[in-house]
Amino acid sequence: MAQEKTQMVRFAKLKIDPSQLEKYNTALQEQMNTAIKLEPGVLSYTAVAEKSDPSKITILEIYANTAAYQSHIETLHFKKYKETVKNMVQSLELIDLSLIGSAKKEGM
Repeated sequence: MAQEKTQMVRFAKLKIDPSQLEKYNTALQEQMNTAIKLEPGVLSYTAVAEKSDPSKITILEIYANTAAYQSHIETLHFKKYKETVKNMVQSLELIDLSLIGSAKKEGM
């Protein structure tokens, strides 16, 4: 649990232009997959859309620590994502969280 205490955990709450939602989701998935593959400090992403309004997306991001996040936002793949989606994102709210516990199945 000590290692989890240093992790940076954040919600990114976005509102996406509904007419560009499919393109946004493709760009997001590409960015998440690349970051997980290439960056040891990017521990996990989980992106969900509201059933009543799929253009409202929340992403749970977990980084090893704040330095891993700072490194992440300087990568070419993150900068490509931000440039690709800049006209698709209508609003963005970043909420920093404190991890108080977690439970998950083995192998997940």
